[in-house]
Amino acid sequence: MTTTVDEVFKNAMKISDTTANPGALGLLAFGMTTIILNLHNAGFFGMGSVVFAMGIFFGGIAQVIAGIMEWKKGNTFGMTAFICYGFFWIVLVFMLLMPTLGWTGALDKVSLVSYLALWGLFSVVMLIITFRLSKALQVVFGLLVLLFILLVIGNALGSETIIHIAGFVGILCGLSAMYTGLGEVMNEVYQEKIVKLG
Repeated sequence: MTTTVDEVFKNAMKISDTTANPGALGLLAFGMTTIILNLHNAGFFGMGSVVFAMGIFFGGIAQVIAGIMEWKKGNTFGMTAFICYGFFWIVLVFMLLMPTLGWTGALDKVSLVSYLALWGLFSVVMLIITFRLSKALQVVFGLLVLLFILLVIGNALGSETIIHIAGFVGILCGLSAMYTGLGEVMNEVYQEKIVKLG
């Protein structure tokens, strides 16, 4: 039985496996939700239903589904990234909504900064792992690490300026994930490397 190698995640897939590549879905769910939240961080609109809905359903549930599909493909990195970041979005939305529902007190600065710092640390390790994967993923995770650093500093200092800068970095991060995900779809449909990802 022959195998083929996914050019982004570098995992071998058996040719007899006729299921679709879930990496594109996961990257698009991550990227588009990251853009929406960071349009808010950059100051284009307030926190509201568009961020919450995208966070729960697309950034959250769709990424978790993609992660489960990556498990079936035998892609540990893809499974870990998509399921972890999928639940990152769901947890973030609930952290923001629970105080308004009266389930907890207001989200304090130390808790939010700790949450972001922990995810920043996780993202640093994931970035290091991408050095064995594609250049496209290195850009996504490199920008993601920078985003978390800026969000931690901005929230710790209460600096709206730094959070706005983080928003623009987040938009670039989301666009790079969209580029990678749509590139995978385009290369597969056209059956040639139209979009450079490796």
